[in-house]
Amino acid sequence: MPKLKESLINSVRPDIRNISVNRIRQFDTEFRQINGLLRLTLGEPDFNAPELVKKAMIASIVNNDSHYSTARGSIDFRQAVIHFLKRNYDLDYDPESEILTTVGSTEAIFATLSTILKAGDELLAPSPAYPLYEQLAHVNHAKMIYIPTNDTDFVLTAKRLQESIEAHPNARAIVLTYPNNPTGVEYSGEQLKALADVLAKTDLLVISDEIYSTLNYIGKHVSIASFLPEQTVVLNGVSKSHAMTGDRIGFVAAPKELISQIVKIHQFAITAVSNPAMVGATVAFNDGDAVTEQMRAEYQKRRDFLIPEFKKLGFGVAAPDGAFYLFLKIPEGQNQDDSAFAIELAHKALVGLIPGSCFGPGGEGYLRLSYAASDAKLREALRRLKNYLL
Repeated sequence: MPKLKESLINSVRPDIRNISVNRIRQFDTEFRQINGLLRLTLGEPDFNAPELVKKAMIASIVNNDSHYSTARGSIDFRQAVIHFLKRNYDLDYDPESEILTTVGSTEAIFATLSTILKAGDELLAPSPAYPLYEQLAHVNHAKMIYIPTNDTDFVLTAKRLQESIEAHPNARAIVLTYPNNPTGVEYSGEQLKALADVLAKTDLLVISDEIYSTLNYIGKHVSIASFLPEQTVVLNGVSKSHAMTGDRIGFVAAPKELISQIVKIHQFAITAVSNPAMVGATVAFNDGDAVTEQMRAEYQKRRDFLIPEFKKLGFGVAAPDGAFYLFLKIPEGQNQDDSAFAIELAHKALVGLIPGSCFGPGGEGYLRLSYAASDAKLREALRRLKNYLL
């Protein structure tokens, strides 16, 4: 096995060396080594991609659709995106100039933040939050600023937002994820309008991560772009909505002046996305609403089953409004160090959950459970937890 030349050890940027790996993936990898453990760790749908999607991808391969697409993605996919956004969220975009196809929503986040952040900038986000935002802020020499929401039921209020903006004049943007990972919190139109009224008075860019938007249990999803289109970047994709995590297709929707800059970072890193995957995603957005609804209904059924069961075990849990996670407050009398408690449950109960501290300040003392798993797996996990905890 090759070993890096000693004199090249310091060739890696110091700030990159100091960034930790994704702790969610780290815990998941460690838990995979425990024989017989049930992992409820990752945001990975247990469904397979819809049949109509798979057939379209196979046809793409058979038809030799193996050449470069344009950097922005096929016009067919971009048109499917604008119909999806209009049909579901009443948003209007131009497929030619205001949509960029990306390798999943992860690359959408990377390309967007790499375009807008510079050294000394600050990036705001309600806490707890998906850790990728903080990691990419550091990659781009910016600082992550978490806005606490523990005392407001994990909802960012207009008052708290205003206070944070006043306290951080170097803020360049704010990331909003809704439904939220890890809490499942969704925002109503009224709540988003209140936030938009505050943000409209600033030059902050709003990064609106709506990857879980179709998995909503409280009614029609509303995008903050409805109120603030001129300063909002909408991120989404087919990973969660159509169980296509491995196909890696996402998109950015934003004013053309911003897309024309984000596409540079995208092109430098990616060149173009996979044609067969893009064909499948086109069919998913055009014809896959019924399949998405079936998945959403099944997730809601699982949620409604699990909540009372975990309350019986002493966990504090509020019904999530969307996504497929339970954010569980560790019961009194148990180890309140969430990382240590997660490791304890993994080894002694053989159930893998993610520590809440992986999601930044505000997540301490919690565990995240992904119920993107079969009923049989969820029931067995409950049985094991009951046997260990009670």
